[in-house]
Amino acid sequence: MRCPYCGNDDTQVKDSRPTEDSNAIRRRRVCNGCGGRFTTFERVQLRDLTVVKKSGRKVPFDREKLSRSVYTALRKRQVDPETVERMISGVVRQLESLGDVEVTSDQIGEYVMEGLKGLDDVAFVRFASVYKNFASADDFQSFLTDMGSDEPSLPEDRG
Repeated sequence: MRCPYCGNDDTQVKDSRPTEDSNAIRRRRVCNGCGGRFTTFERVQLRDLTVVKKSGRKVPFDREKLSRSVYTALRKRQVDPETVERMISGVVRQLESLGDVEVTSDQIGEYVMEGLKGLDDVAFVRFASVYKNFASADDFQSFLTDMGSDEPSLPEDRG
């Protein structure tokens, strides 16, 4: 495994253990070149997925790209990283279990939005603003109005 700090190929595994959901192996590593410490995750990949973009272009599915977009939406939000990894693994499992090697970017976006809605409302709206290509504040307003109508209303605080 290449060190993310110095690029050295000589790294050593210091600790391995399964993740909470047992869908991956978490490995703590140390670089023998610079002494940097980092964590890697090893996962089972059921099949090679291909993403069909809105333009019709086909690209290989990249879990890291999915992870980056989720973490961008969650930036500066207080959400446990293990919970986020479980959500991302769940999205990937859903995609792999569709039974088709080709998935649309819309399918991925819907699964991610579903996962983020359960994790953090702000991240959900951030991701939706990019996924649904909001162009103005009115787009946010109508989305938030629609989002609010999906949830049961809470009694007013009279305290």
